[in-house]
Amino acid sequence: MDESDYGPQKPLIGALLLATDLTTEGDIRALIPASVTVCATRVPFENPTAPAQLARTLPHLGPAAGLVVPGVPLSSLYFSCTSATVVLGEDAVADAIATERPGVRLVTPIMAAKRAFRALGVRRIAVMTPYVAETALAIVNHLEGSGFEVLNAHGLDIADDRDMARLKRGAIVQAAQDAMVEGAEALFISCTAMPAATFAPEIEARIGCPVVTSNLAGLWMAMRLAGVETRMPEKGRLMDTLLDMEIA
Repeated sequence: MDESDYGPQKPLIGALLLATDLTTEGDIRALIPASVTVCATRVPFENPTAPAQLARTLPHLGPAAGLVVPGVPLSSLYFSCTSATVVLGEDAVADAIATERPGVRLVTPIMAAKRAFRALGVRRIAVMTPYVAETALAIVNHLEGSGFEVLNAHGLDIADDRDMARLKRGAIVQAAQDAMVEGAEALFISCTAMPAATFAPEIEARIGCPVVTSNLAGLWMAMRLAGVETRMPEKGRLMDTLLDMEIA
């Protein structure tokens, strides 16, 4: 039996999560409509979320992608780790996953965040991360190298992604507000481990501009690539925005 044996079905999104991720599956349940199926698997990882540790995920990406319902076509595939994508490089991540899922529509959080900023028409951003300084700097450098102007970066200096996942709502909202500076057109909350995606509407109301989080952007783009055009303004400005397929 091959992929052609499977008839029409509702959109199917694959997801690759770090072994220590406590957040992404909850964000999937909160953000993805019931009309979409999401199948996830895990990638071996040991903390801390420092560049040297993140780089060790690379040989596991292809085998993990191959475990997501083998033989069934995926509408898109989401690798849920912002910092690992930046440390490894977007091309390296894509090449590794293509060894097992050639031609799949791959989404990473940093790819999706950049597409989100362009869809929202913003270039000057503030950044909030839970990371240690070395990892946070990699995110800022990547964004600036991609043509965005980072006006401020506010980090929480947390090394373990399980601790990031346990951050309380109030602490996340306050850190988001602390990151904002005059002139920023949007706020990027980087890290799929931090449970910030469902707080985007509240933060937007407080800071008066769009909020893009790693999982909010990643799941938004994965849905849009899967052909889901449902607009959900109650879940934030980005979720009320369509993906322009002409903008890379």
